[in-house]
Amino acid sequence: MYLFLGAEVYQLSACRRALVEKVLGPEDRETGLSRHDLEETTLANVLDDARSLSLFAPNRVVWVSGAETALPRGRAASNEEDSAAAELAAYLKNPTPGTVLVFEASRYDFEGEDRAKLERVQKFYSAIREVVELRPYTLESARRLAQDLAKEAGLQIGLAEIGLLVESLASDAGRIANEIEKLRLYTGGTRKVTVDDILRLVPNAQASTIFALVGALGGGNRKRALDSLDTLFREGEYLPLALTFLATQFRLAMAARDSGLKTAQQIQAQFSGQGIRIWRDRAEQVHQTVGAFPGDQLGRAIEKIFWADKALRDTRPDDRVVMEELVLSLTK
Repeated sequence: MYLFLGAEVYQLSACRRALVEKVLGPEDRETGLSRHDLEETTLANVLDDARSLSLFAPNRVVWVSGAETALPRGRAASNEEDSAAAELAAYLKNPTPGTVLVFEASRYDFEGEDRAKLERVQKFYSAIREVVELRPYTLESARRLAQDLAKEAGLQIGLAEIGLLVESLASDAGRIANEIEKLRLYTGGTRKVTVDDILRLVPNAQASTIFALVGALGGGNRKRALDSLDTLFREGEYLPLALTFLATQFRLAMAARDSGLKTAQQIQAQFSGQGIRIWRDRAEQVHQTVGAFPGDQLGRAIEKIFWADKALRDTRPDDRVVMEELVLSLTK
């Protein structure tokens, strides 16, 4: 018996697939897999099904979604909870041979307001010893996943493009897997993936064009910056957010310059040691920005970003004019 906790869908799907393939032979997967939803049935009915022996499959997987809904509510909650715990304990004392029972609780996450709810779910199912926690991917783990998936797909993609893809999709593993497959089909595996490919195939991804604009301005590339700006306007993005990302990159560049950091490796090591999350291609971008804005130009660029942000918040400027003036002043 397993308890799957967490809302990370990509890991959940991978675990389900691996478990079914391990327990059931190809010929048994149609008759050996049973699905239940506790929003539509009861825990008692699920356990009755788990106790049943199949005439057609020697092994079975009983998959139960909506495990959270089994938690009792109201004044009688305590008594009902004790009763349900007793039912689970009774089954575990005499489980059905060859049957794997899985409870999936994927409604709540591990952080914020969901945390207390998830802890209550875990307490309710405390008789289950095998607990699988499906936690969200961090930026770093999502990048490693994207690199592994790209390698498996035979996709030619650089670290900078991997970073853009992961950030654009907010480290959502399922969407990363889907977009890598789209990129594989789009390029046919015959050429390297470009930033333009990512922006073309993922037009509505979170902040994708914003990061492209930041990278272009940081590198002093006027044409790419204006193209990214045009996309931002067409997609109705919130422009002060773009300026926030841009200001952060320029401040990191100024700190790197003032610390005498000469390479991207030194920049990554320095900021990571200070507890600032920065990965290799972001360190490369910061290093590029240092080179593109020598001397006092970094300070002047930060000042221009500040005034552009202030102008966007005033009533009622032409936002496009404000941003285009900023791009022209920061690029050559």
